[in-house]
Amino acid sequence: MTRYAFVADLNRCVGCQTCTSACKHANATAPGVQWRKVLDFETGEFPTVNRAFLPVGCMHCESPSCRDVCPSTATGKRDDGIVTIDYDKCIGCAYCAVACPYQARYRVDKPSAAYGGKAMRHEAKREDPARLGVAQKCTLCVDRIDEGLAQGLVPGIDMEATPACVASCISGALQMGDLDDPESNVSKLLSERRHFRMHEELGNGPGTYYLYDGDIDDVAPTGSVPMVADPVGLAAVSPKVQTNWDWRAAANFILGGTGTGLLAMTMLAGLFVPVVWLAVFLALALVSAGLFCIWLEIGRPWRFMNVFLNPQTSWMSREAIAAVPLFGFGGLAWLLGSYWLGMLGAMSGLAFLYCQARILRAAKGIPAWRQPGIVPLILSTGLTEGAGMLAFVGFVTGLGEVSGRGMALMLLALVLARFAMWKKYRADLGETGAPTGVFSVLDGMRTGLSVQLQGAVAALAALAVIAPVGQGAAVALAGLGALVTGWMFKHTLITLASFNQGFAINKMPARGAGKSSQGIKPGWSQS
Repeated sequence: MTRYAFVADLNRCVGCQTCTSACKHANATAPGVQWRKVLDFETGEFPTVNRAFLPVGCMHCESPSCRDVCPSTATGKRDDGIVTIDYDKCIGCAYCAVACPYQARYRVDKPSAAYGGKAMRHEAKREDPARLGVAQKCTLCVDRIDEGLAQGLVPGIDMEATPACVASCISGALQMGDLDDPESNVSKLLSERRHFRMHEELGNGPGTYYLYDGDIDDVAPTGSVPMVADPVGLAAVSPKVQTNWDWRAAANFILGGTGTGLLAMTMLAGLFVPVVWLAVFLALALVSAGLFCIWLEIGRPWRFMNVFLNPQTSWMSREAIAAVPLFGFGGLAWLLGSYWLGMLGAMSGLAFLYCQARILRAAKGIPAWRQPGIVPLILSTGLTEGAGMLAFVGFVTGLGEVSGRGMALMLLALVLARFAMWKKYRADLGETGAPTGVFSVLDGMRTGLSVQLQGAVAALAALAVIAPVGQGAAVALAGLGALVTGWMFKHTLITLASFNQGFAINKMPARGAGKSSQGIKPGWSQS
């Protein structure tokens, strides 16, 4: 077998960015898009200052999370370890971008020029319309590799068959070769030198190895000293809020969660009181509106049917599949007034809601989303929103059966459960650590207001349980509060707390006669 990988010697890299320029020239990437780039880490204070340059790009992982989440099967992995993208299949949902812990994915929606205005001649000539509106990343210069292999050349040794970044490196810091060949250049380097892989704890098995010291005997094992957070002067490598999913993606989680929760609560209430068929219609309309919002966001909307192609591993594909019986059974139940069809629709809706929660859980590149506690939190939030919407609709339409003491009890229980899930999620996030910006957002005024309002909602629901009169109004207000707080939280989670993983260096390389020093994970904390 063959397993291609990169090795970067941090003692040799001088930060010249020649590899970055060579990559842009070879692949004609758009302005602002760098498939290969070199990061600058500097730690310490004068006179004890450490500096390192870290080449990064697509890691061509052993278990690429981008491939697993891709709903269209556009992202694949060759037998030689190269992670690929089929531009003709990609729908531009950018799910791979939020699932990548290395910020190696880009989506460009329209042509742009380096200096604005009209593109220069070479830009216009090399523009590739197939790369617009879809995911793009480092290809490991697969065309050079395949053409070289056809001529009997060895990638990593013969420069004509080697990625442009490696071939252009002026210091020999970048190497590429076959890990499965014990005699290859990269295998020998890794057997002789101390090395690490970035974010290895996430389980992707990145295919880029960093050498940090020439003397294997004088350096403590990687990870023996915890990495520290020091964002001063390191803004370029610190976590930033992702820009791939905006309010339209948030709307899908907001409206989809409320709609499926409303359908489930309506059918549950139907065991005791007449079904509110208006609520069933409203539930389907909310889910439809959420899916329409996400359709507006994807880069290639008319390829939306490709979303069904990867139910084996993609929770986005599973969400789309769950939507079929949701609308089928739910629509027929509304048209025919059939309770049991409505129950089948409600169960499909719960499956849809579960898939939404797992979509976030599978996004390894966003620390606030990949927490296990996100699943019960999203489920409880959707059900609470649904109960709140049902209580409000029942009051507005004069259907007292769904706005009385029973609904107040149900709403109170769900609000308390949601609060418990939030507290557990927040505590777990503090234990595992996250970008400091995540804690600032989640503990800030917006989320704090949402939590305070939840207390008011619980108090109103409790009042409705014991109040001899005015139950309907109290339940309606509590329901409206449950709805608003849920929407506030999910909008905050998707658009404001969605900091990416950022970059880290496990060990600063030795300089001169010095030794390797403690690594750094900028912009992170445990709180």
